Amino acid sequence: MQNKTSINILLVLLSAVILFHLSVMTKIVPYDIAWGGRLQNDSEMYIFETLSILIILFLELVLLMKGNYMKFQFGEKTTDIILWIFLALFLLNTIGNIFAKTDIEKLFAAMTLAFAFLIWTILRIKKVNGTQKETTS
Repeated sequence: MQNKTSINILLVLLSAVILFHLSVMTKIVPYDIAWGGRLQNDSEMYIFETLSILIILFLELVLLMKGNYMKFQFGEKTTDIILWIFLALFLLNTIGNIFAKTDIEKLFAAMTLAFAFLIWTILRIKKVNGTQKETTS
């Protein structure tokens, strides 16, 4: 899979997740199905949903940099470190979703695992002399 393809797929999926979080914030989707069914009140929901959206927007920003969609760039090493951190977080989130209280959160385990896989494919493709080359692991 090409680096840009993985980035584009991830950007679309993350945008859909932002729409889900906005749906929770606007109470189109009840918040008791989010966050493993652990949110107790509206105040907690607004804090957690806002934090989620900000984190996802940061990840999208990093992906836009990685895909050279932006002139402003972090260094390549910085971008890769951030993506490795997100990879670890998505793997941990996958485990957390498997043990969630609600069935919909359990279904999100597949999505977070897909996010981890896509980030892994982005990280294992390196540029060599202007062309993309897969690293072997």
